[in-house]
Amino acid sequence: MGRIAAPFGVKGWVRIHTYTAAPRNLLDYRNWWIGEEGDWRELPVVEGKVQARALVAKLEGCEDRDAAASLRGRTVAVPREALPRTQADEHYWADLIGLRVVNAAAEDLGRVTGILQTGANDVLVVEGGRERLIPFIAEVIRDVDLGRGVVRVEWGADY
Repeated sequence: MGRIAAPFGVKGWVRIHTYTAAPRNLLDYRNWWIGEEGDWRELPVVEGKVQARALVAKLEGCEDRDAAASLRGRTVAVPREALPRTQADEHYWADLIGLRVVNAAAEDLGRVTGILQTGANDVLVVEGGRERLIPFIAEVIRDVDLGRGVVRVEWGADY
């Protein structure tokens, strides 16, 4: 959902670089998981606000600038069950990472390793022999089958 960028002030507040559509959306969750691979802890959000197009927040137990600085670079996450349910043709980016990508000719193009937000549309980063950038638009994405772990696309292997 985001990353702690830096301390904000001297009273334990942190500045967060959010990955949400609007920075304020992260404040919809009362508890955040702060950490990195293998080292996570749940921290309640005491207060938060948007400040100059960035999000700043006060986390429980983070009482001074040194405590806030110790969180720099840590990931901000929320439990999966706290996220809103997706609609029929909606998917969280995290669900797409690792899926196989297969075209209409049954050619395996590789696996989704990332997603780019370009402004016009999202783009799948697919690794498999070489990197492919595949636009996530209705004309190209034919089906996302999370159960089978496959994204079916209208995309040539030579593109």
